[in-house]
Amino acid sequence: MGTLLVRSSMAIAMAWLVLLQGLFCSVNGHDFNYKDTLMKSLIFLEAQRSGKLPPNHRPAWRGDSGLDDGKLANVDLVGGYYDAGDNVKYGLPMAFTVTTLSWAAIYYHSELQAAGELENVRCAIRWGTDYFLKASSRKNRLYVQVGDPVQDHQCWMRPENMKTPRTVLQIDSNTPGTEIAAETAAAMAASSIVFRKIDRPYSRRLLNKAKLLFEFANSHRGTYDGECPFYCSFSGYNDELLWAATWLFIATKRPVYLNYIKEDAISAAVAEFSWDLKYAGAQILLSEYFFRGDASLSNYKNHADNFICSNLPQSPFHQIYTTPGGMIHLRDGANTQYVTGTAMLFTAYSDLLAKFNQKVCCGDQQFDANHLMDFAKRWITCWGRTQTTDHTWLILDTTRQNKPTTEALPFQFCHQTQSSAVP
Repeated sequence: MGTLLVRSSMAIAMAWLVLLQGLFCSVNGHDFNYKDTLMKSLIFLEAQRSGKLPPNHRPAWRGDSGLDDGKLANVDLVGGYYDAGDNVKYGLPMAFTVTTLSWAAIYYHSELQAAGELENVRCAIRWGTDYFLKASSRKNRLYVQVGDPVQDHQCWMRPENMKTPRTVLQIDSNTPGTEIAAETAAAMAASSIVFRKIDRPYSRRLLNKAKLLFEFANSHRGTYDGECPFYCSFSGYNDELLWAATWLFIATKRPVYLNYIKEDAISAAVAEFSWDLKYAGAQILLSEYFFRGDASLSNYKNHADNFICSNLPQSPFHQIYTTPGGMIHLRDGANTQYVTGTAMLFTAYSDLLAKFNQKVCCGDQQFDANHLMDFAKRWITCWGRTQTTDHTWLILDTTRQNKPTTEALPFQFCHQTQSSAVP
């Protein structure tokens, strides 16, 4: 497994790459085709598919796998995505992947269409939502993981031939998991917008499920630790509740979700956007409604500005370390996922600032839409020209959060073992 890719980082990077479709860039004498990179980022997601693959599946070397997933719990959990280089299916990062993919498909529809990848993005989203519909088929119950990560990380085996246990984990009214339920609600709500004009019955089904999952997440609050130490929620569940309510409001325009956002939701000033921390994403989405005239959302707009001010090196409130080459650095493990998340939010906020002729105020300094876009672009486009070294960095890195010590064990083929489902 070694260094692994996080699917959510690829989804966020893909959202940024749609802005560069068709663009060739020369850095240190080498030409980079970002339209081709966009295509390959989607093929990467397709290579992570679990289940019965469709005839038009692009990675020809990938075959069917995990066809008995869910059997131990007497439920059909075939499908979805494997995590990174693992053969485990984790609900929390998978749902965040689908949410960010949907955001890209909604906001950059025309760019994806021009690149010839819109239908592939829709298929990538649907591969995830079809799985989530299965995982949430029973009321007040959500299946959140398939596979045994400890045993999985002790071997190197392609999913078509895996022999590791396909243990099933779930959350329910007695064992809540607000973060996972709310993130899955966000994914379903955002994706319902993607399919609204092309498959209305499917869109309604997704939206109805999103409403039920949000109600479940909100009424049965509690953090689920079953995916630790691999995907622990260190930020708590308030960000996922706000994130889900925001996407439900965007999808429905119903006052009940806006009232929740204004009266019940908790916000916070943060400098990060990731699978574990979604405040900044919701804040930027809600800033549009502030710009449209809803002054009661000013707190969210101020927090969105705070996110920008915390990351801009020129800001007097700058908090995030920047490498000598100009890339933000939050953590040693899987830093690129934070880079892509920041680039995506800077891009989305830049678009809003340009649309409503607004600026971000960081103390006595102001930054306009072009400044934010330039800051985001330096990590993806021809910014290697400005470097004093020969290093050229591309956002699609192959890093991820550090894995536990079990991964340091010598790789070996896995033998069939017995497991049981969580009751």
